[in-house]
Amino acid sequence: MIIDYDIVIVGLGPVGGTLANLLGLNGLSVLVLEREASLYNLPRAVHFDDEIMRVFNTIGIANKISKKLIINKGTKFLDEKEKLILDWPRPKKITENGFYPSYRFHQPDLERSLRLKLKKIENIDIKQNSTVERITNKDDFVEVGYLDTNTNKKYITNTKYVVGCDGGRSFVREHINSKMEDLGFRQKWVVIDVILKSNKIHLPDRTIQYCNSDRPATYCRNVGKRRRWEVALKENENYETFFKEENLWNFLNQWVTKDEVDIERKTIYTFQSAIAKKWRHGRIFLAGDAAHLTPPFMGQGMCAGIRDVSNLAWKLALSCKNGHNQKLLDSYQTERSPNVRDYINTTMKMGELLNAIGSTNVSDTTFMQSDGTIKMETIKPALGKGLGFNKDINRGKVFPSVMSKDGDRFDKFFDKETIIIADQNIIETIKDINIPIFSSIDFPELKRILDFFKSKALIIRPDRYILGSLNNFDNKKYIEKVIECL
Repeated sequence: MIIDYDIVIVGLGPVGGTLANLLGLNGLSVLVLEREASLYNLPRAVHFDDEIMRVFNTIGIANKISKKLIINKGTKFLDEKEKLILDWPRPKKITENGFYPSYRFHQPDLERSLRLKLKKIENIDIKQNSTVERITNKDDFVEVGYLDTNTNKKYITNTKYVVGCDGGRSFVREHINSKMEDLGFRQKWVVIDVILKSNKIHLPDRTIQYCNSDRPATYCRNVGKRRRWEVALKENENYETFFKEENLWNFLNQWVTKDEVDIERKTIYTFQSAIAKKWRHGRIFLAGDAAHLTPPFMGQGMCAGIRDVSNLAWKLALSCKNGHNQKLLDSYQTERSPNVRDYINTTMKMGELLNAIGSTNVSDTTFMQSDGTIKMETIKPALGKGLGFNKDINRGKVFPSVMSKDGDRFDKFFDKETIIIADQNIIETIKDINIPIFSSIDFPELKRILDFFKSKALIIRPDRYILGSLNNFDNKKYIEKVIECL
């Protein structure tokens, strides 16, 4: 059987575009099938964090998109009298990932950067106006049938793997018959995006969560002159009624007038929390909104999808190059699903707080402390169970970003392969292990990292997570056991 591509990706949003770039970086042949004729030129996702910026740096677009970003200052939670009840600042300080904690962006800007980068990769084919109609798992490949909606011609292509990055109404998820586990949050909200007509209009320079049991709302300070309001609809309230000009401006007039802004987009979303029970069927995978749905209050929906494909890309690359690796591919869902669940649960707590103020149930909100205060901290969950040994306290933690001697990021040495960093005293013991080894002699900054993790050696994965750590001088066999999965 002739294999046309290593990977077929269904969907060319930020998640599919990031995955295609990561696979291209690994030298794989990729076909991306996108049903739309061009990118959607209006705002949707507006936030990503330091970990995601590190992925963008890996694929080579960080410098380009940084010119169109603003650093997010954080979020304030106000009660119905606009009294501060919780401040969640995002300090302008470089994190362990080597970037700022939080950014605001315009999604079309990001998608253009991803697509422009893909055009420079020889082994990537992008077919727009292409609707996938069937996907068939075979023994050692997948057959994909799709329709070119421009010409009405049908095509069949054979590939080693398929990844569905095709959103919340995923065809691929439906095709593999994966049901969604409802995690308990479901509300209808309207989203209103505006463009200021002047820079002199005074609005908050950070996100504001207006906590109110009657009408919770969110204000977002987005890039340039863009601003957003998200507003919960009341039970049985009709969004078309809310969007009638008089009603819409009755709401917006609390902040801006008709003369001060142009409405760029107004739409309705069902904010919900859910995780697919099955992220993989044979050689077919789900990623992003196809695999999980996250309410927007932490801005982690797109981030979660990009973490998915960062985890999956190197595993697919190894399976394409070295042969199908069942254990390696099985680890995708077991590592990612608990991680994204932690983010969803925290986001649901934020939704709980937004809906509680003004209600008799406010004291029951999850963020309420025993002393009556409300507290929130940024979370960075480790990976779920998967590759490596779960008893290893460093396994599944993020490996910090460090600079190499030439002033570049050390990430470049392991963006396509697993490596070991080791204390100079242990190099002789492990030198014949069959993966690249970097010594703290050659890279002195690594000594600080090893000391921080209290390890003599760390095994680092291409997705910037620690696969395993060595805490004594004579356990070479432990390292060999850890990397057997590769």
